[in-house]
Amino acid sequence: MATKDNLYVQSLARGLDLLEAFSMRGGPLSLGELAELTGLDRSASQRLAHTLVTKGYLEKAEGGRGLVLGKEILARTFDFLRNSTLIERATPILEELQKETGERVDLSLFDDVNIVYALRRQSKRQTYYATLIGRRIPTFCSSGGRAMLSKLPSATVDDILGRSQLTPLTPKTETRIDRIKEKIEEARTRNFAIAEEESLIGELALASAVTDRDGQPLGAIHIAGSCSDWTKSAFAKRFAPLAIEAARAIGGR
Repeated sequence: MATKDNLYVQSLARGLDLLEAFSMRGGPLSLGELAELTGLDRSASQRLAHTLVTKGYLEKAEGGRGLVLGKEILARTFDFLRNSTLIERATPILEELQKETGERVDLSLFDDVNIVYALRRQSKRQTYYATLIGRRIPTFCSSGGRAMLSKLPSATVDDILGRSQLTPLTPKTETRIDRIKEKIEEARTRNFAIAEEESLIGELALASAVTDRDGQPLGAIHIAGSCSDWTKSAFAKRFAPLAIEAARAIGGR
């Protein structure tokens, strides 16, 4: 990415681009594939990949064919989680919430056009990838994202939606701006948002925003259940008060 920022270190950015390429395609990647995905020439990809292997951020795949992300990536994840006071406060609250609800509960973090899952307590029936920390989904179509957007001024909401790629995750993902705004306004009134099969088929997800002392969104508490077990109205009636209470207990400090 070209930039006029004099403090921007292009070589470091290229190394991070190489790591981010693994989000675009599953499985081991060859040097040629890394070059293709990043737009770098093969020689630059080789030098960067060698450096990242040396530092432990990339590893040779089993059998020596291609590269995969290295275990040092997990060490940085540990550092992030260990140093977050928000996650530390949220952990015991989510544990109790999961016991009380019997459903999957999550803490997501606000990251502009995306939300990022930082804590996940799963129930008995889950899709593997959907329960992993670090998963990102668009803010506009998630219950947690809409709950967080409801805490922002309308101009900020318009800016975020304007920069969002309104690509549906499922056939039921709402991508019409007017309807998304209606759902955000509904969340502003009710203090929670609910999404039905918008990010995962068969899933109901309800969320309430975690805010700081100034009312700015930091993250959201999610409770997710199965459409085969709950109607949307029954799910909201049962779990909205619990999500709101948990979000208030974590935030505002």
